[in-house]
Amino acid sequence: MRVTKEYRLKVTEEAQKIVDQLTLEQKVSLMSGSIVDLNKVTQEQIMEMMGGMLSDDNHYNMTPYPAGGLEEHNVPPMLFVDGPRGVVCGTGKSTCFPVSMARGATFSPELEEKVGNCIGREVRAFGGNLFAGVCINLPYNPGWGRSQETYGEETYQVGKMGAALVKGVQDEDVMACVKHYAFNDMENARFKCSVTCDQRTEQEVYLPHFKDCIDAGAASVMSAYNRYNGVQCGHHKYLLSQVLKKEWDFDGFVMSDFCWGVLDTVEAANGGQDMEMMWTQYFGERLVKAVQDGFVPEERINDAALRIVRTILAFDKDHKEYDMSVVGCPEHIAVAKEVAEKAITLIKNDGVLPLKREETKKLALIGKLANTAIIGDHGSSWVRPPYVVTPEDGLKKANAECEVIFDDGSDLERAKKLAAESDAVVFVVGYNYDDEGEFISGDQASNYTGAMGGDRKRSLGLHEDEIKLLQEVGPVNEKSAAVLVGGNMIMMTEWYDKVNAVIMAYYPGMEGGTALAEIIYGDVNPSGKLPYVVPYSEDDLPHVDWEATDQYYEYYHGYTRLEKNGVKPLVPYGFGLSYTTFDITDPKAVVDGDELKVTVNVKNTGAIDGDEVVQVYVGFENSAVDRPVKQLRGFRRVSLKAGEEKEVEITTPLEKLKWYDPVYREWKLEKMEYPVYVGSSAAEEDLVKTAVTIS
Repeated sequence: MRVTKEYRLKVTEEAQKIVDQLTLEQKVSLMSGSIVDLNKVTQEQIMEMMGGMLSDDNHYNMTPYPAGGLEEHNVPPMLFVDGPRGVVCGTGKSTCFPVSMARGATFSPELEEKVGNCIGREVRAFGGNLFAGVCINLPYNPGWGRSQETYGEETYQVGKMGAALVKGVQDEDVMACVKHYAFNDMENARFKCSVTCDQRTEQEVYLPHFKDCIDAGAASVMSAYNRYNGVQCGHHKYLLSQVLKKEWDFDGFVMSDFCWGVLDTVEAANGGQDMEMMWTQYFGERLVKAVQDGFVPEERINDAALRIVRTILAFDKDHKEYDMSVVGCPEHIAVAKEVAEKAITLIKNDGVLPLKREETKKLALIGKLANTAIIGDHGSSWVRPPYVVTPEDGLKKANAECEVIFDDGSDLERAKKLAAESDAVVFVVGYNYDDEGEFISGDQASNYTGAMGGDRKRSLGLHEDEIKLLQEVGPVNEKSAAVLVGGNMIMMTEWYDKVNAVIMAYYPGMEGGTALAEIIYGDVNPSGKLPYVVPYSEDDLPHVDWEATDQYYEYYHGYTRLEKNGVKPLVPYGFGLSYTTFDITDPKAVVDGDELKVTVNVKNTGAIDGDEVVQVYVGFENSAVDRPVKQLRGFRRVSLKAGEEKEVEITTPLEKLKWYDPVYREWKLEKMEYPVYVGSSAAEEDLVKTAVTIS
């Protein structure tokens, strides 16, 4: 059964009876991680424990992390499992899905819900009951090192995909934890930076996707390390108590980000923090004393205890049981492969792809990532699957009659010779966990682990040697394709015209090499769409000081910023090519109750079957206030056989057309004509136009 919000509220009476029986100490015990009480161990013991967590035999979250629980009252502990590209527990077992940014490129909430189902089953098999992998922070700048863990740059799309993952995970009776609330879009400075923005930016850009996940029934929310308007997010009364719990009517519990998410007992508890993770430091005995001394009202403790007990009991009653046979099972691996097939995005194709097997007897595979297990970050999201199919593995298996010759590209003359002698060339270039990812270093964390990952501070482009490789070796063979690996937008301006095809592979998961080869040879028709814009210049994007203690977020970022400034991108938001062609015609838009309903005809005009992502953008050119030129406000993935035509209907709540008035602190729907654009990307040439009037 799905543990809905309504069902959780039904167990409130039972939970309240339990909480009423508890002592202050017992209630507070529910509010902290159980790994260790830092007030009762030495610094040397902490360092030894954290150091041991770096090995494959005893890595971070090797088993679920417990918090709270009262056995004598039949309240099980919360058992935490991290994500988001799969279950991080164990070694050589879990299914490794493509990273969330790749899954965002599918533009398929239905497929993301299936991913959630798979992950939920594996969480239960490992003994967990909470999955903390619904990461929906919005990258203000694509250089954010951890942006591979979210779905894209557009709040509407991120909200739809995140809500789908919540539903899928919770269908398996596993609590979904949404993170990191909020404004957590920088890695290197995440422990010290205070983000500031105006209230329209807060309400319209950086919070809506969190609300979408709460409305989908998310059981838990993780607060962020950073500060917002000078206040620690884990202590933030406005974010946690006012917006989340009061305005959005969130009935679940809030947990802190691990180890350094709570820095003050009284401020955190009074701010609305319900659970300190992963250990006890500022809660526990300190919180008990703060209540006894009158600094924290016991009503606040009662509220936290009720939220925790109610939520855990709701998901514990008659929950689904799975054994380890589901972990990394063929069904889940097939879903991981399907996601990679539908995510990998064909950006450019000058008649090169798909390669014909009968004409490809010798393939040059160039680039140091070509024979590497490229599955993403090595921080808290690191999944250790039973195997990983590399691009080399996939290409060798896809065409047994072809000689695949790998070259790391370090010697340009050697690479040129190989390219000239081959029937086709595939370059694999981009990033790995050293280039981007969760950053663990600096002030607090350096005592426990070494540095890793971080933001892309140097550049949003490829490494200098890879740029030179594509510039000099790309033109040697007229059948050249560059495969990009990375977690977010990669600049291409310097070499884009030097190769004949470009593919964005993201970090495509354990079956990524298989999916990539299928697309290169045409066994799978590419259908991914970029969940971000690619500019000609980094200067077209918002500036970020990745080491800042204060960072201001402007209202515009990504494709809305370029459009507002009249800047044409290199590749538009939502763009992705196919091996077939589609016509999108006859758009109609009407207001139906509290929804905008858009219909359009979509026809596959090519010779092979394929998928198209139909995108709906609503324009605001008639607005009386400063608003984007247009914004994505609907999408649907459609499968069409060659020659097939379908009428597609896409609905959007009128709530999503409102703007936030900071003077009256309310959402307002303007009475005016709204242009409605429907098509295959955000580019004007890829859209057909209609309009709807709201009066």
